Amino acid sequence: MRSLHDKVVVITGAGSGIGRALAVQAAGEGALLALSDVNEAGLAETVDLTESAGATQVRSDRLDVADRDAIEAYAASVADQFGRVNVVVNNAGVALAGDFLDLDPADVDWIVDINFWGVWHGTRAFLPHLIASGDGHVVNLSSLFGLISMPGQSAYNATKYAVRGFTEALREEMLVAGHPVGVTCVHPGGIKTGIARNARVSAREDQQATADFFDRKLARMTPEKAAGIIWRAVRHNRARVLVGIDAHAVHTLGKVTGSRYQDIVAKVSKTAMPGKKVV
Repeated sequence: MRSLHDKVVVITGAGSGIGRALAVQAAGEGALLALSDVNEAGLAETVDLTESAGATQVRSDRLDVADRDAIEAYAASVADQFGRVNVVVNNAGVALAGDFLDLDPADVDWIVDINFWGVWHGTRAFLPHLIASGDGHVVNLSSLFGLISMPGQSAYNATKYAVRGFTEALREEMLVAGHPVGVTCVHPGGIKTGIARNARVSAREDQQATADFFDRKLARMTPEKAAGIIWRAVRHNRARVLVGIDAHAVHTLGKVTGSRYQDIVAKVSKTAMPGKKVV
């Protein structure tokens, strides 16, 4: 897929951050858009931005990606309205911070339902339409934390590793079957989005301190720059794309040191991460 012009592009989590930036850039390239989010106010702002960027047709829906039935109905409705679907970006995602022993099982269910099952359901619902288009592409958002693990991120790591494994297997299946569908797994590093401020945390985590640490220390790249890297990867049909110098650096650390990277990360985290609350 060398161009997004006149392609039908579906993006979940389009109400802010990377999803919004992807939508605006796709609009500028002449794509027809189907955008969704649970945040209706943010989604409406994205629609306005895409129209200002030149979008000729934009559909917007409130959609909970954890709801399988809703996604299946949504996919059928989008395909019926546009007549085809060319690109699906399963971008919607959330974060959960806290040590494993401190996590509430209900919060773990919440992040797994959105970060993993949302990607699975979105891919499953739209894949037949992508195949039928003759020129399709699946873009699934994993994370830098889908390449290496971090303390205090066991649930988030688990979902993002799962997205990576699923997406890589899906790409292999498309190649084996000869289907005209490219598959790209995206691993962003620290991007200036609201994910940390909207995250859930365990009782021992300080929500404000955790969000401030992410915003000041980790979030280095704008969503717009990240979106440009992702769309370039799609146009070149890349299987994996690392977004950000931090993603490349930490991935290299993991490759060079092997499993010993865990000892390094644990040692650094003792002094670099925000302290725990006493409960």
